Amino acid sequence: MIHQFNIPEEPRWLDQVHGNRVINANYINSVSLSGQKDNNQLTQADASFSETANTVCAVMTADCLPVLICNRKGNKVAAAHVGWRGLADDVIEATVASLSERHSELLVWLGPAIGAHAFEVGEDVFNIFVNNQPKAIEAFKQNRQGHYLADIYLLAKLRLHNIGIREIYGGEYCTYTDADQFYSYRRDGKTGRQASLIWFE
Repeated sequence: MIHQFNIPEEPRWLDQVHGNRVINANYINSVSLSGQKDNNQLTQADASFSETANTVCAVMTADCLPVLICNRKGNKVAAAHVGWRGLADDVIEATVASLSERHSELLVWLGPAIGAHAFEVGEDVFNIFVNNQPKAIEAFKQNRQGHYLADIYLLAKLRLHNIGIREIYGGEYCTYTDADQFYSYRRDGKTGRQASLIWFE
């Protein structure tokens, strides 16, 4: 993989559990996924960060939102796996905090995730977000009784804006509808994953 994709080392893979744990990528064993039969060798967390050159932070998704973060100086990076549970549980805020950087100095990229016209959630999810942040109502559109279409990109942006981050990029894809480019768990059930990687040299 290192030579195929021209990356400096094997990515620091995580055993993602839809939580808010963030770990220093240097404490994660660099294990090749190609040789793994299960996740026993992986660290349970949903985000990692690095302040060390050539340490590759990685998350895997197939409808959830990959969030990649760096500072303007280019010497701090982080990657977060953001599903609705992790988003509600402040995984983005925890990842940003791990970088110990002024929020105005951070740049964020939102990778491919399920689009707002395809991500249906129940009233329980709607209530979790709107009760926590009333402005989050902008990210939901009721499509039938007790069910809503949720914009995970907007929900992430609202949380980033709330902590003072304005430099946000990406957010234009839909993994569910673009079968030619992306895996989607909701569309296919049993499926692969996209990998989103970030590092600095």
